Amino acid sequence: MIQSILTGVFDMDIDITLFLEKLKDEIKSYKVPIIELVEVQTHDPFKVLVATILSARTKDETTSKASERLFKAAPDIKTLESLSQETIEKLIFPVGFYKAKAGYLAKLPEALKRFNGEVPNELDELLTLPGVGRKTASLVLNVAFQKDAICVDTHVHRIMNIWGYVNTKTPLQTEMALREKLPLHHWQEVNTILVTFGQGRCRPVSPHCDRCVISSLCPKNGVKRKQI
Repeated sequence: MIQSILTGVFDMDIDITLFLEKLKDEIKSYKVPIIELVEVQTHDPFKVLVATILSARTKDETTSKASERLFKAAPDIKTLESLSQETIEKLIFPVGFYKAKAGYLAKLPEALKRFNGEVPNELDELLTLPGVGRKTASLVLNVAFQKDAICVDTHVHRIMNIWGYVNTKTPLQTEMALREKLPLHHWQEVNTILVTFGQGRCRPVSPHCDRCVISSLCPKNGVKRKQI
């Protein structure tokens, strides 16, 4: 087992391609994460960006309903600019931190003027937008623009450590570790696969290890409670 001092990567005896391919087939019948659903339905980077901002620390069902209400009132950047922050708050409630997110969205039209009203497709440019951190920026690049970007949310961070593919303490450390180790052809798909799997099977509490397609292969590092 070889550790990278910089990133905390551990070379465990797992075939990451095998794991992801098995899960890709397994999750075909699972619910599609909200951001991917918005992309499939709209093919609109603006709506993907807005839905991603709304989704932070919010369940997909709540994000879906809030996005639907907001997009009905503001289907594009021009109409969003016409809404007051208070109106946005009412439309997106009860997403997590809805007041802060309404503030970000109220400032978004002005911020996008630097990019001619279009959502930029570069990481550094996305990071200049209100309410956009690395996870949001990477997910927008990945989903809206089909760019090779590793988006690490809590599911990706948690599951990659359960597998022992990385040994990290934070999502940022996991992102850096995966950039070093994960084959490039998996970068676009890894978030969708593991978020879907994490929501539907490998849950943070009481993961369904007894029904898991890779249970016999998984090291189950740190899994304290499994349904049997």
